[in-house]
Amino acid sequence: MSRKVVRTSKFRHVFGQALKADQCYDDIRISQMTWDSNFCSVNPKFVAMIVDASGGGAFIVLPLHKTGRIDMSYPNVCGHTGPVLDIEFCPHNDNIIASGSEDCSVMIWEIPDGGLTAPLTEPVIKLDGHSKRVGILSWHPTAHNVLMSAGCDNVVILWNVTRGEAVVRMDTVHTDLIYSACWNRDGSKILTSCKDKTLRVLDPRKGTVLSEKEKPHEGSRPVRAVFVSGEKILSTGFSRMSERQVALWDPKNFSEPLNLQELDTSSGVLLPFYDPDTGVVYLCGKGDSSIRYFEVTDEAPYVHYLSMYSSKESQKGMGYMPKRGLEVNKCEIARFYKLHERKCEPIVMTVPRKSDLFQEDLYPDTVGPEPSAEADEWFAGKDAPPILISLKDGFVTTTKAKEFKVHKGLMKTTAASAGSQRDEGEVQCLRKEVKDLKAAIEELTKRVSELESKH
Repeated sequence: MSRKVVRTSKFRHVFGQALKADQCYDDIRISQMTWDSNFCSVNPKFVAMIVDASGGGAFIVLPLHKTGRIDMSYPNVCGHTGPVLDIEFCPHNDNIIASGSEDCSVMIWEIPDGGLTAPLTEPVIKLDGHSKRVGILSWHPTAHNVLMSAGCDNVVILWNVTRGEAVVRMDTVHTDLIYSACWNRDGSKILTSCKDKTLRVLDPRKGTVLSEKEKPHEGSRPVRAVFVSGEKILSTGFSRMSERQVALWDPKNFSEPLNLQELDTSSGVLLPFYDPDTGVVYLCGKGDSSIRYFEVTDEAPYVHYLSMYSSKESQKGMGYMPKRGLEVNKCEIARFYKLHERKCEPIVMTVPRKSDLFQEDLYPDTVGPEPSAEADEWFAGKDAPPILISLKDGFVTTTKAKEFKVHKGLMKTTAASAGSQRDEGEVQCLRKEVKDLKAAIEELTKRVSELESKH
């Protein structure tokens, strides 16, 4: 009689724990939009959440330490004229965040170090190129100032943010609504899932399809997909009977999945978050009250169920902290920021260990904030692996964050229509300056007259 051997894994006993109430962010009106994005983005400095706003779209950016009840009058980022659908912090500069909105535009914002002291209405740059709402944003993992946006016009655009121009426009690849779009580890490929029930691996610079898989999941509900180790693809979707599934694919041979598991019968779309350092993938369902996690390995059966974190309240969205923002001395391997109706609750995933010493096996060198290529170099064909850093002494910024610069001179070389819109923006800026000068002159005149009346 063969005894079943339990697979050994250092992540078998990973457990999730919600932080105490005083470490949550309370009294925030999270957006009621039904869009399937994360609604939240975090980095070692800030947490940003899309919020309900009258007369346009807004999101709130809070310094991580600003926990507790957030005052109703706390300033928002509110430059969009339609609801904000997706936000994402730049991986190479913690003060830069991009937002996509129903008003068809993408805006890039710079958040001051201590957080906002007044509402932010003027973006650093506005990117116009989509004809319908923009629901997906993703910064390039290794190239500085390269941003991918995907809209409901079935178009994927790659932007050189420094120049404010759309360098690559993929408008013939997708025949229907794009559900998800992401980069591989070095940003040399893009993976998209679409309403036409096809997964596509694309060459980002040429805009060509390298490989594709029709009907990765039989159901008609949205499919999400991410690259995992060894360029494999993990997808989440639904069976014909509306059961939620997770599948692993090898793009070199898309005919059969390497692994396919049915999970449950719930209607929420499963958002996958993959950690390349540990090989653990976390599945967070919109509207669920749980986070499932699996380990992805190189040997069959490839995808191993680990455990599940459960809570009472359902999640409206989820933010995922980059590795360099975790507390390594507490064996923390992941941290999520779970959005409720009126608050944001951090959830910490920990590997139980007795020692307080740095655990080398849990924290291999991880992706740092330094880009390995500039936008122009990458568009010219340079692929570079991410620059890795050690977390042994916790993450400390040794180099100054890459300064965010927009070349106004270069921007004038873009298309005339975009140019005219930017000219309009410059005119508004000049008008504002004139207005400020007039106010200053009035103030000075008033003070002069007061002094004269005293004498």
